Amino acid sequence: MAGLFFAFDISVMPGLAKADDRTYATAMQNFNSVIDSSGPFALIFVGAPAVTAWATVRAFRKGRREMGWWLLAAALSYVVVVLLTMEINIPLNNKLADLGHPGPATDYSVVEDFKGTWETANIFRTLLCLTALGGIVRALVLHGRAGTP
Repeated sequence: MAGLFFAFDISVMPGLAKADDRTYATAMQNFNSVIDSSGPFALIFVGAPAVTAWATVRAFRKGRREMGWWLLAAALSYVVVVLLTMEINIPLNNKLADLGHPGPATDYSVVEDFKGTWETANIFRTLLCLTALGGIVRALVLHGRAGTP
């Protein structure tokens, strides 16, 4: 997830910023359509927080408290990513979709709203996913050390 969001932050969105509003809207509608219909994206988007939460519970049940706290931080980071996505990114995606085919549209004000808010939320999603990844890596290091005699 961090990689996908990061790719948008450093390449897709800056590239689209150089396009006119019609092109921007068309491209984002196409990206959203592909992502919405992508099984792998849905699996990762839902799976990452679910598996991390499951690992957190297992770590605490096994008495691996330090590992559990790192996994809990990762799981909570993922939860915030899901909340940001559901509360900010998806509603903006829906507003952009409501524009219909951008070709005949005359009012592109939704694009300006979309650019600033969606892009900022995406930067936060990237940072939160990187935080989650860091927590998982730290937990894996602790797990590996526990298995070493």
